[in-house]
Amino acid sequence: MRQPAHGGNLAWAAALAGCPPDAILDFSASISPLGPPNSAIAAIVSQIGNIKHYPDPNYSELRLALSHFHQLPSEWILPGNGSAELLTLIGRELAQLAATILITPAFGDYYRTLAAYKAKVLESPLSLVIGQESLVISPLSLVLDKQRSLSQGFLGSELRGQKTKDKGLLLNNPHNPTGKLFSRDSILPYLEQFALVVVDEAFMDFVPPNEEQSLIPVVQEYANLVVLRSLTKFYTLPGLRLGYAIAHPDSLSKWQLWRDPWPVNTLAVAAAIAALQDREFQQQTWTWLPPARKQLFQGLAKIPGLQPQASAVNFLLVESEKSTSQLQQALLKHHQILIRDCLSFKELGDRFFRVAVREESDNQHLLTAVSEWGR
Repeated sequence: MRQPAHGGNLAWAAALAGCPPDAILDFSASISPLGPPNSAIAAIVSQIGNIKHYPDPNYSELRLALSHFHQLPSEWILPGNGSAELLTLIGRELAQLAATILITPAFGDYYRTLAAYKAKVLESPLSLVIGQESLVISPLSLVLDKQRSLSQGFLGSELRGQKTKDKGLLLNNPHNPTGKLFSRDSILPYLEQFALVVVDEAFMDFVPPNEEQSLIPVVQEYANLVVLRSLTKFYTLPGLRLGYAIAHPDSLSKWQLWRDPWPVNTLAVAAAIAALQDREFQQQTWTWLPPARKQLFQGLAKIPGLQPQASAVNFLLVESEKSTSQLQQALLKHHQILIRDCLSFKELGDRFFRVAVREESDNQHLLTAVSEWGR
């Protein structure tokens, strides 16, 4: 079976480990271990009888729930079949520009969607030495400033001085796979400098409200800003495929014409509405994550040859002196544990791996297994 590019491929992992898929302890997909919320499950059950009907093509109830959640007019919100579907629509938009600047290492689906529409890509590497112990990093306004050094920001020297008004910028915040959080103020200048700025905030939910750096509060001020969100990671609903875009209504109306009808199913809609209203589950997640992440970070840092990076979210990027592909295979075969190798991130290769933060007992199981491998 082919090596997966994404995490969470339990069929591949089980074949390699020689066990059933449900026996795999999955650290490769950055999904909360706390859900799905009981409220979402109850909502799904309550809507079983409605699967004999088509969903509302306008998703009015879901958009209203999201509108209340983000304090935005509902016409600024477009639900989708996962943020991946919406990313594909935005890729078509980006391909109409002269080029798209992509902050690397980057989520593989960015390359997929840009390649699908033959968009020109200009890569700009994020220095991995920035903030190994810091959660928030500031990229600064390096696009138009030739005088600043590369270490001060995230856009490479080969891009400085280029015109950007005819280009797009695609980045995720918090950044995947490093887990770093860009400050809102450091991104705002780019909204004046690029034709289109797409910020993928798939993991922003994991940042507590008093610390989050979302651009949603300013989206109505910038017609060229698109914010992508996912409901699958924070609420443990990846099998339902649900995300949404927040952008100017003119853009959303255009994208609506490009896609298939009824992309979001009835059960996903019900689960999303319930989850958005589940304040208890949200607070439980924000309370659980910091100590669990600290436990995992400190445990990995004590293992010789490993250097974890500080993270603002529910996963850790770890640098290794040894082959992480060999580590992945050893953990599967001997412990039925799946970690995410970073071979799909060409800047990282075989000396980095990524692990999700799970509950304390699972984290300890991983730490014990990795320690044994390193001896």
